[in-house]
Amino acid sequence: MSAKQIIKAISVSVVAITASFNASAANTETMWPGTAYNQQIPTFKQVLGYDVGERITNYNDMRRYLSALEQAAPDRIKVFKYANSWEGRELVYAVVGTADHIRSLETLANNTQALADPRITSEKEAKSLIKNLPTSVWLQYAVHGNEISSTDAALFTAYHLLAAPNDAVNSKILDNTVVFIDPLQNPDGRERFVTRYYATVGLEHSADRLSAEHNEPWPRGRTNHYLFDMNRDWLALTQPESKGRVAAINKYKPQVVVDIHEMGGDQSYYFAPAAQPFNPHMTKTQIANMDAIGQNHAKYFDEFGFDYFTREIFDAFYPGYGDSWPVFYGASASTYEVGSARGHVFEKNTGELLTYFNTVKRQFVASISTAEGAANQREKLLGDFYQYQVDAIDSGKDSKERVYILPKQSNREGAHRLATLMAEHGVEVKQATEDFKACGVKYKAGSYFIDTAQPRGVFVRTTFTDQVDMAEAFVKEQERRRARNLGDEIYDVTGWSLPMMFNVDSDSCGRAVSADSKAVQADDTLLGKVNNPEASVAYIVAWGDTAAARFLTAALQAGIKLKSADQAFVLGDKTNYPAGSLVIEKRLNDKDLLTKISQIAEQTGAIVDGVDSSWVIEGPSFGSNKTVPMVAPKVAIAWDAATRELSAGNTRFVIERQLGYPVTAIRTPMLAWADLSDYQVLILPEGNYEQALGKSGAANLKSWVKAGGVLIALGNANRFTTNADYGLLDVQREQAYREDKASSSDDKSSKVAGQLFASRDDLKAASIEPHTSPDYVAGVLANVEVDQEHWLTAGVDKDLVAVAYGNDIYTPIKLNSGKNLAWFTGKDDVLASGYLWQQNKAQLAYKPLLVHQPQGKGMVIGFTQSPTYRAYLEGMNVLLTNTIFRAAAHAQ
Repeated sequence: MSAKQIIKAISVSVVAITASFNASAANTETMWPGTAYNQQIPTFKQVLGYDVGERITNYNDMRRYLSALEQAAPDRIKVFKYANSWEGRELVYAVVGTADHIRSLETLANNTQALADPRITSEKEAKSLIKNLPTSVWLQYAVHGNEISSTDAALFTAYHLLAAPNDAVNSKILDNTVVFIDPLQNPDGRERFVTRYYATVGLEHSADRLSAEHNEPWPRGRTNHYLFDMNRDWLALTQPESKGRVAAINKYKPQVVVDIHEMGGDQSYYFAPAAQPFNPHMTKTQIANMDAIGQNHAKYFDEFGFDYFTREIFDAFYPGYGDSWPVFYGASASTYEVGSARGHVFEKNTGELLTYFNTVKRQFVASISTAEGAANQREKLLGDFYQYQVDAIDSGKDSKERVYILPKQSNREGAHRLATLMAEHGVEVKQATEDFKACGVKYKAGSYFIDTAQPRGVFVRTTFTDQVDMAEAFVKEQERRRARNLGDEIYDVTGWSLPMMFNVDSDSCGRAVSADSKAVQADDTLLGKVNNPEASVAYIVAWGDTAAARFLTAALQAGIKLKSADQAFVLGDKTNYPAGSLVIEKRLNDKDLLTKISQIAEQTGAIVDGVDSSWVIEGPSFGSNKTVPMVAPKVAIAWDAATRELSAGNTRFVIERQLGYPVTAIRTPMLAWADLSDYQVLILPEGNYEQALGKSGAANLKSWVKAGGVLIALGNANRFTTNADYGLLDVQREQAYREDKASSSDDKSSKVAGQLFASRDDLKAASIEPHTSPDYVAGVLANVEVDQEHWLTAGVDKDLVAVAYGNDIYTPIKLNSGKNLAWFTGKDDVLASGYLWQQNKAQLAYKPLLVHQPQGKGMVIGFTQSPTYRAYLEGMNVLLTNTIFRAAAHAQ
């Protein structure tokens, strides 16, 4: 018998794997040995019928148990709703503390807000608050729905704090802290996982990693309803779960925040300190505070005999994670990860059996250790929190970019969205009510400005600046690893400038702005209106922002007949309108047209101009063939296996929720044979379509395109459309560029011609296979230039910013096949924000982002990088809208 078999046999003898998975001893009693629990506080078993760790608790049972705890101890726990998921499930957090602390929650919130603003709270007043306030600890669990143990750990943490108030550790925690527990950040994803898991269980729970229990079907439970990774949504706040959570955290501004996850089952447990690189705007104090809590974990993990590791993965660079966003209001924050059983039991690669109870227990111990670690540092954490605000204001005053300004601009929707988003984050944003000057530049009333000499100033700087640099030593190490083909350690995107992603003009000034202004609120709406509502001839909507795009989709759904100009035009009164502008002629529409467009303008924020003459002195007239009647296309998207769930969900969300237009999701294999004649547009999100569609699927799509369909491929979906055997898109995916392009010899003998190497570079070059792809990029913002002469780019700015990630680079399309309509700029300026390998800069330069190829009556459109990445590229929305609606109109 092998060592692995022996370990497995021992594990099986210890753990009875039955359908009900009952432990030999009551799990509750072994979670924190030696604890005497108050019998008045209900246990899992009493409320749910099973002990902690015996089953994976679903959403309804989670709510039921929290309610039971609240009923049993209403003076020591309160449960608050903070959001509704897309599928209608309430998201809640529980607050656990002493009766005095729970009774004074509003006072705690108000006092913490005072401590968070040194402009209104003196150092003396702050010291008094610090002396008397409890530290707030925010424990948030299961942002990824298939990371299952954390929710049960959250519930048991609440039980333990309530049922054992006299335990020495609990006593310290309750005396010095208030503990906020967000038990389930992603209820829709968890419910998807739990339902699927129990539907696959047979006679007994299987530990086999190949079993259906441990292998989720598409789209898995990680994501929410719209298939978002919500741990990457903390900057854009696109999802209701994220919005509600940020509002709740902003109310209390907890000094310690922990985001609790799971990872691969073969790993042990991860906690702070985090891996390099750290965001340079994080303070040494914040890092040290989490190190201290990490050392507290180490003490308990040693006592319990739990393995763990630190520092190796999960960096703290990107400010849009659940453990990094809180840092920028002054919290000390971290991520925890436990190796997941991804069910009731999992056989590790060592042969050891990892049980669900085992993972829940580790998460619980880390939760209690976090609260105790915060209690140990109560005054220090509060003092550090106050000092963070002082330093943020002082550094803002000294900054050469003290004030960021969003001038009044044609992309009024983008500027408004960015301003209100920052307000939603808790940033003080002002909108000028008069013209003003800043650093010698004149700005019009309506411009927005943000002074970074405020408590959230560091957050503004890290999200508005063009570039946040990683530590030089870290970068050098990544270049060294790359040179040796070891793989880099860059975990996620390295560029995230919000003004770039929103495609808005942004200036900065080193001095405070003096102008009459009003505070911007998160729920401010962009005011749309109809100018000259009694116009006799037509109404026009200037094209170029998301408000106009939403007006278009709403008007089409309302049955309004309208056209769109392929080129810019000038009316007889010398009013200029950009290409793509919408023309709504009264003669073509019903008598209630004004009522309809007034309602739509109000809903979308669009500006509608009434005109009394159709006379055009430049550009196409209203009756020109270049002013194209728009249609309401039926839009489909490939869905299910073969698509990358994040891309499919992001794309569907952008179209349905940001643009306001319905999409039909079609399961990918059906596209190989289905009659698609009812659809005018089909979108292929990123994914691997070869197996699901293949040659027969490509033939079906090509036939549909030639009959008038618009096929849009995003990102690596173009690996399918560019397959030379399919004839859909005549471009090719590039290999990594090599200066020595000599092909390898066909001679398969044991000897080859001799070579001379003068350096390691020669060795590396000889080691690269001819078909090796370009180096993988975790994600940067890249500059793009747009051909504004084509109808598909109508109303799109000449310069855009796209996210470049992965390692797909494509050749330009030949002019006899189609057109390259947007391309990356030259190697010296292609990088807009982030870190990009020099070879990638050189190879990406002047390669296409957007290609267009006519096919019969229809067309194929390829975005070589997805315009819907994380749904935070609002600057790409007009271009995406064109490829759907203007393309459908031109394909008729």
